[in-house]
Amino acid sequence: MGYIKEKFKVKADELSAEVKDLIKNHGNKKLDDVTIAQAYQGMRGIPGLVTETSLLDANEGIRFRGYSIPELRDNLPKAPGGAEPLPEGLFYLMLIGELPTEADVQYLSGMWARRSHVPNYVFDAIEALPITAHPMTMFTVGIMALQTESDFAKAYAEGINKKDYWSHMYEDTMNLIARLPRIAAYVYRRKYKEGKHIQPNGMLDWSANFAHMLGYDDEGFKELMRLYMTIHSDHEGGNVSAHTTHLVGSALSDAYLSFAAGMNGLAGPLHGLANQEVIRWILSMREELGGGIPTKSQIEQYVRKTLSDGKVVPGYGHAVLRKTDPRFTAQMEFAKKHLPDDELVRIVWMVYETVPPILQDLGKVKNPWPNVDAHSGALLVHYGLVEYEFYTVLFGVSRALGVLASLCWDRALGLSLERPKSVTTEWMKLFAEGKVEASAE
Repeated sequence: MGYIKEKFKVKADELSAEVKDLIKNHGNKKLDDVTIAQAYQGMRGIPGLVTETSLLDANEGIRFRGYSIPELRDNLPKAPGGAEPLPEGLFYLMLIGELPTEADVQYLSGMWARRSHVPNYVFDAIEALPITAHPMTMFTVGIMALQTESDFAKAYAEGINKKDYWSHMYEDTMNLIARLPRIAAYVYRRKYKEGKHIQPNGMLDWSANFAHMLGYDDEGFKELMRLYMTIHSDHEGGNVSAHTTHLVGSALSDAYLSFAAGMNGLAGPLHGLANQEVIRWILSMREELGGGIPTKSQIEQYVRKTLSDGKVVPGYGHAVLRKTDPRFTAQMEFAKKHLPDDELVRIVWMVYETVPPILQDLGKVKNPWPNVDAHSGALLVHYGLVEYEFYTVLFGVSRALGVLASLCWDRALGLSLERPKSVTTEWMKLFAEGKVEASAE
């Protein structure tokens, strides 16, 4: 079975018993009251999901199994000679709930390398798309083509006990995570590098091999990929990609179907696609201001013009956070160490000094601080990955770690089909007038 899988089973059995006891003794306790505004405005802030892998605190930022990003950078195992955490270690932490050892991380790296083969028909499916297709479209098509490999789907069709669902979801999760970098790199090389593909190197760790297949063997870029894959991996369960993966998975769809659905959500401009909007905005600003490094005054004028035109400053504001995103800070620290004199990075820092006070004065957003998207593009451009339409694919490969670990927990805990109650606006008007009562069901 493999010792990590066995360890997950022990942890899952323990937590399943706790959840059953919690529902039995406290199941009728109200978590919150839902307002009409919340129902219309995206269910913002309604506690209605359980996600074991991470928790987002408005003031502290994301915590993975209780650990902050700075703590992860200190405590997770690193590649020989490297300073950034290996995402294999974060996956282990999210899945098992404990910090991994060096041996645990090496086990995962080796397992993913052995499972990384992608059938040729997956590449054929991608090749059937026009070269003009967005990279996320190609990426999702590749995932869907790979669905024929689903262990869960095959086992379910043959008939399996509910208690064994988690085991087959685990196998799908490990196989899919192992193969995603190969699919993503294929998309990149096909679209931007004349279809000149690079074979994987099984001696490298997961992130370094991804960088290698993309065509970037610079050690600094490998380090950036390790950090990027770690900090983009999860952001609790309510964001679109995580929630969609969970929702589709709740119908007992396999990992491939569920994750592909989540990636279609990630491709939206209000979610993962935002990272390419940030770099577009910065490059447009620099061009309109005559090139080079603008002054703070010029940046302030450009920001105010952006806002007065009814647009947003991409990369600023977050639905939950009320402080600078720790993921932004981690990237800024990386840049200060590896590329402090990069022109684009210096502009990012100047925007960081300029935008929050303007947004605070205008009262435009509750959180005027930068999120993870505000910095990532500048780092990628420095190392030569300038094709910013591809950035969301990078995000997607990383996000697989969190949402698929969560999917294993969904099946291990036997979480139910997600089916919230909906009402009409006519019903809502009657409720507001006190003419109908909310149903408990």
